[in-house]
Amino acid sequence: MAASQKCLGKGSPAPSPVPKDHIRLYSMRFCPFAQRTRLVLNAKRIKHDIVNINLKNKPDWYLEKNPLGLVPTLETQSGQVIYESPITCEYLCSVYPEKKLLPSDPFERAQQKMLLEHFSKVTPYFYKIPVGKTKGEDVSAFEAELKEKLAQFNETLVNKKTKFFGGDSITMIDYMMWPWYERMEMMDLKHCLDGTPQLKKWTKHMLEDPAVQATMFSTDTYKVFYKSYMEGTPDYDYGL
Repeated sequence: MAASQKCLGKGSPAPSPVPKDHIRLYSMRFCPFAQRTRLVLNAKRIKHDIVNINLKNKPDWYLEKNPLGLVPTLETQSGQVIYESPITCEYLCSVYPEKKLLPSDPFERAQQKMLLEHFSKVTPYFYKIPVGKTKGEDVSAFEAELKEKLAQFNETLVNKKTKFFGGDSITMIDYMMWPWYERMEMMDLKHCLDGTPQLKKWTKHMLEDPAVQATMFSTDTYKVFYKSYMEGTPDYDYGL
């Protein structure tokens, strides 16, 4: 599995074809949505290479592959292109059945999708609160709303009586939510987990997972990148 490399921007030549028996991920090292796909690639031990994209100054050839210009995007050896993080992850589970991450029971699979839909209402707070703080705004109402939503996820774990959201082993829904929890300390939001003991235990279990360990960055690294991002000059290659 090729390690991440410096990002490619406008004017850069297109990368060479996807290597034999590999799948390519177009990513950005600090993007939580792209981390979802990296988690699944690592968990399933899929042979892949990674091409990082400068999201502020995208290459024309990348926009031809994904007109939205976002990451993650997958490209197969035959040139098939798949994008949007939940879609890329579900595709990987369909094509690479090793280490199953999605439940085979249709209702359980539907439950995971519904939970992901609930979580999609949580992620905006990870942007609204830090941005509000940098502008000197009162974010206490946003923080109260985030705590309320996290309490609901805590309740889900209490009711399931399991270590993870899909049972006693990690499944897709855990990987779909994890990247934002990983960034909570960097965004000074860890206090929002106060009063959610099961959710706190879940984060500890997640940190023991090899795929999580393989794809994460330190809080200090995230802080440096996020500062550059907030200043409008994101240092996509920080640490390389």
